[in-house]
Amino acid sequence: DNGVFFDSKKELKRYKELRLLLKAGKIGFLARQVEYPLMIEGEKAASYIADFQYTDSETGETIVEDVKSEITRKLPVYRLKKKMMLLQHKIKIKEV
Repeated sequence: DNGVFFDSKKELKRYKELRLLLKAGKIGFLARQVEYPLMIEGEKAASYIADFQYTDSETGETIVEDVKSEITRKLPVYRLKKKMMLLQHKIKIKEV
C-alpha cells in the first residue's frame, strides 16, 4: 500500500480499516511499527514492535494493536513480551 510493506495480507487489511477510521474521526494519530524498549534491571533486554498505535477519539486512550495468528499468540517469546509490555508500560496489547 503506497510503497509501505506489511508482514501479511491480514495486517495490510487492518491498516486499511484503521485508515478509514482515522478519516472518519473515530481514531486519531495512527502510527505503524512503534518500538517499545523492554528493560530488565535498567538494561534494555529486548524491544516490542507494535503493528499499530492509535488514539481512541472517544476516550483519548492510546491503543497498541497487533495482528496475530492463533499460532503466533501462543509463542513463548510473544507471550513474554506481551506480559512485559503490561508490567513496564501499563499497555495491554489489543490482538486482532
